[in-house]
Amino acid sequence: MTAHRIRPLELPEHWTPAEALAVFEIIDLLRDQVWICYGHDIQRALRAQIDEPDAHHDQRNPTSDSDPPF
Repeated sequence: MTAHRIRPLELPEHWTPAEALAVFEIIDLLRDQVWICYGHDIQRALRAQIDEPDAHHDQRNPTSDSDPPF
């Protein structure tokens, strides 16, 4: 599985509460539809992530010098 970098998402700060609720509801509906279509695949991918240690993370030494402790 390819690791994806998560980029910060900047949301507008000028939405009304109604606009924010509308966006929230759309995301919630989208999440439900993705789960209906791909739930088993998502579960399988999550299990694979848990079962396969990250190649960039040394499990034997979780606090290496290159990683800050926070």
